[in-house]
Amino acid sequence: MPIKIITDSGSDIPLEYVDQYDITVVQLPVHFGHELMPEDTETKAFYAKMRESKELPTTASPSPQVFLDKFKEVEAGTDIMVVCMSSNISSTYQAAMIAKEMYEEEGFPNAIEVIDTKRFSGGLSLIVAFAAKWSVTCSSLAELKEMILLKSREVEAFFTLDTLENVIKGGRLNRLSGAVASVLNIKLLLKISEEGTVEVVEKTRGLPKALNHLLAKLEEKQHDYEKAVIAIVHSNCEKLALEIKERILEKHPFKEVVFSSMGPVMGTYAGEGGIGVAF
Repeated sequence: MPIKIITDSGSDIPLEYVDQYDITVVQLPVHFGHELMPEDTETKAFYAKMRESKELPTTASPSPQVFLDKFKEVEAGTDIMVVCMSSNISSTYQAAMIAKEMYEEEGFPNAIEVIDTKRFSGGLSLIVAFAAKWSVTCSSLAELKEMILLKSREVEAFFTLDTLENVIKGGRLNRLSGAVASVLNIKLLLKISEEGTVEVVEKTRGLPKALNHLLAKLEEKQHDYEKAVIAIVHSNCEKLALEIKERILEKHPFKEVVFSSMGPVMGTYAGEGGIGVAF
């Protein structure tokens, strides 16, 4: 039985995967003041607008109705797998669960599973890429769910930011600590915790050192390169991200690289110049 993959825009899944596997991406609303950003805004245009804006844009979770509408678009006889960003940084998962209840109450025939991956951006992008491939070959929705849950627990994700301004403004980092770090040119190596939140792993002086420490995390895990996939995400710094990709593949010949730019949801908090890896 065919399985439809639905995710949210916190995944930063590359467009080529969306097209190849017919993935539906539910967009989280992003506002500049009272202005709702059009869903088709190009990523570079978003970063340019954010650069010019005095206030940080704000994000919100999609309403359950948005998810419900997407569920209703799926053909009868096609099961639905919804792969969501961490419920500990967004209520998107809760919105999808409410929509699932609404869908079932209305008597639609397709089975639905909704998964809280406890990951986002590159970590979620990697999981969605695997889910899309597995959806073509796995025998049932239940089997796919178990595979995704296992992968979600396995995936490690790290990132570093060039600027702390956005995470301070967005309340993701203590303002005083962030201000001191900015003055001293301290860069933070961050990771997605098991609970799906952001935690500080290390503090370094300058971006080059932070990136070296980021790449060193790849040495701490065994990789089966014939099957292994890595996700690399960047916040409007593609040239730097491509250099990082080259450095990684020189030492770690991953079979596949899921390479993408952080969209407006993650970019709002990362600011420009962020690099993340998930494996």
